[in-house]
Amino acid sequence: MYLPEAFEERDPVEVETVLRDYPLACIVAQTQEGLVANHIPLLMGPDGSLIGHVALKNDIHRLLAPGQQVLAIFRGEDAYVTPNAYPSKPEHHRHVPTWNYQVVHAHGTITFQHDETSKRAAVGLLTRDHERRLNGKAAWRMADAPADYMTQMLGAIVAFRIAVTRVVAKSKLSQNREPRDHAAVTEDLDARGFGSLAGRMRRQGGRSVE
Repeated sequence: MYLPEAFEERDPVEVETVLRDYPLACIVAQTQEGLVANHIPLLMGPDGSLIGHVALKNDIHRLLAPGQQVLAIFRGEDAYVTPNAYPSKPEHHRHVPTWNYQVVHAHGTITFQHDETSKRAAVGLLTRDHERRLNGKAAWRMADAPADYMTQMLGAIVAFRIAVTRVVAKSKLSQNREPRDHAAVTEDLDARGFGSLAGRMRRQGGRSVE
């Protein structure tokens, strides 16, 4: 990933926020059949590993060897930025359109787990996290489904964990603009419904790197 120093995201809390709020990762790996990419929701476990599961019919668990290197890409909110948002534009017109976004690349090694205990843990952790956030006390639980049905569903998946070895994160959020332009873009994005980007920009603040 092209990563100018000004756009490097060094705040671990912000990185975790992107992983939590945008859990649908694109897992990329090299195989004998070439590059493969799968879009799979992941959850960070207590040990920092990424936990997920795939369908048994998904060939990824047959194509990848145990411990093979993979790349999980998490993409946060993104938005087009118009030069018209900059207060300085009428003064010199030295602006062009750009794109603001947040992305996290998690490099690691993947291990697939076929035992029922691991599969129950993967599904249980993922659903518990999202159900609690969505439904609170009314959260769906695995125990709500008939036992034989749940056993059948678990038999159709494969669990996995990615042991993360390196994380590279990028927040391209108008840091290369003067404070008044940075503030104006923040307000423009907020008004257009990109509240997550605008919130991060406010927390970050503008700084000139030109």
